[in-house]
Amino acid sequence: MKTRLNLTIEKELMHKVKAYAKDNNTSVSNLVEAYFKNILSKKSPNMLELIKSLPKPDIDDNLDLKKAFYEENASKYGF
Repeated sequence: MKTRLNLTIEKELMHKVKAYAKDNNTSVSNLVEAYFKNILSKKSPNMLELIKSLPKPDIDDNLDLKKAFYEENASKYGF
């Protein structure tokens, strides 16, 4: 079921929006509805999902990361 919504925006912006809607064979109402659906469908990812989505580095599985860290820093800082 659809319902009416009154919006107040700048006159110049309204002219541009109507022209955009006409150029895209849609209505201002459909543009507003699509925008609201878009922003409401976006959920912010939690930190774990974000980390899992990052590209994985190419690291040798047999590499001892702790040892490599100390070896690299020994040359830099004289450990």
